[in-house]
Amino acid sequence: MSELALVLTFGGLAVFIGAIVQGGVGFGLGLIAAPVLTILDPGVMPGAIQVVNFTLPLFTLAVEWRKVDWRGLGFALLGRLPGTVIGGFVVVYVSVHTLGVLVGVMVLIAVGLTARALSVPRNGATLATAGFVSGVTGTATGIGGPPIGLVYQSAKGPQIRATLAMFFALSAAQSLAVLAFVDRLPGKALATGAALLVPMIAGFLVSGPLRRYLDGGKVRAAILIVAATSALVLIGHSVLR
Repeated sequence: MSELALVLTFGGLAVFIGAIVQGGVGFGLGLIAAPVLTILDPGVMPGAIQVVNFTLPLFTLAVEWRKVDWRGLGFALLGRLPGTVIGGFVVVYVSVHTLGVLVGVMVLIAVGLTARALSVPRNGATLATAGFVSGVTGTATGIGGPPIGLVYQSAKGPQIRATLAMFFALSAAQSLAVLAFVDRLPGKALATGAALLVPMIAGFLVSGPLRRYLDGGKVRAAILIVAATSALVLIGHSVLR
């Protein structure tokens, strides 16, 4: 089987599963798909996953855009912009391995602390900080959901998904622009990302039952589980890469 066929088959399966998770929880596509795509073809990353990261939120917004927390989104994007720029330089100059381990440990600590508390305070400072960390890790590794997801863990399902969708769409656009600026966005990455939109759409379409299940008071637990799993995957992938 050719490298392209492997990417489209196994990478497509990872994107399909990731789209189901993100369609229900609000994030998680990068957690599942980014490591698989990096193993299959490092040359298309992180550009290919950012194409998918930009497109999937548009489907969520088409359904739940009225629930966006615009004030919180503004603070998160304020922090995300400088984080995106730093993430671009990380891709060029800094070891992504070290960054992955550091961020993974930080997320695990945050999950451990918040699992025992009612919620993370959701204010301008925490949102901007989460946006900044998400900008760095999302641009450098394709996994940027956990920081912002943890801040919104106490919100209702539709608000979480809608706000994160708008955040991720704008964030992915920023990341793609920065990657292009630092010459880390080859045509092959864009073509691969475009091909992966088919399994992404299929995954979103079958995520409806998961959304309804989680909206019955299970969103917070799901966010903590997905965030912790993201951290473990990021650490493992960074160490073994």
